[in-house]
Amino acid sequence: MPRPIITLTTDFGDADGFVGTMKGVILTIARRASVDVDLVDLAHAIAPGDVRQAALVLAAAVPYFPPAAIHLVVVDPGVGTSRAAIAIAAEHGFLVGPDNGVLSLAAGPAGKRRVHRLESAQHRLDPPSDTFHGRDVFAPAAAHLACGMAIEALGPRHPAPIELALPRPAVGADRVTGEVIYVDRFGNLTTNVDRALLARFFAGAVSVTIAGTRIDSVSRAYGVTPAAPLVAVVNSWGWLEVACPGGSAAARLGAGRGTEVILERPGPRPIPH
Repeated sequence: MPRPIITLTTDFGDADGFVGTMKGVILTIARRASVDVDLVDLAHAIAPGDVRQAALVLAAAVPYFPPAAIHLVVVDPGVGTSRAAIAIAAEHGFLVGPDNGVLSLAAGPAGKRRVHRLESAQHRLDPPSDTFHGRDVFAPAAAHLACGMAIEALGPRHPAPIELALPRPAVGADRVTGEVIYVDRFGNLTTNVDRALLARFFAGAVSVTIAGTRIDSVSRAYGVTPAAPLVAVVNSWGWLEVACPGGSAAARLGAGRGTEVILERPGPRPIPH
């Protein structure tokens, strides 16, 4: 049998030992069951409480793992409140975390997933802390799933998990207006215009305008036009992105999440007066 995989995505960083403690819980449970687990650190520098950032990172990564992998996410500003703790059996594996939308983008179509609340007292640490469900609720659930436990044993069905709604581009007759939804550590600006929309409305050339700056075409890669201060590309997630080769587009443009992006079929530039 292949070794089970558990990925971890958190906003804990690496200074306080929270991630290591969660790994300790997982390994303790797994070794009691004589199961060897592979632990993969997906991301721990998510901005504190940034559910959308974590959801996008998770959704981009999950399809590249084996289909039985377990993805544990703790970006949980509502810890200790009435928000549910859930596990999802999804098309691309299992997802474990808070019911705040952070799992929804990776979970796939609603008809192809089963969602259960993590309510079994036998499968959490006792007593669970009100401030660290990553250690006491989510890590034990992920470990038990890795050991072969059925998701139904963790708790009852949860029929209406929270869905994260990304902003949708506005599509007009001759332009698409979108916005930046993610900024990576390089300062690249990911927009909510995906590859399919780009191809459907702009089969030929397209210009991209952001923060008052116009880019006349979409490039194949960052370095195709090395002299250009800014480029537009379709990134590895399948979204239109604005980048500054060798620098930060976010810093150069003063742009960030929510900045408007306009796509148009290119025409002549206006003559300055």
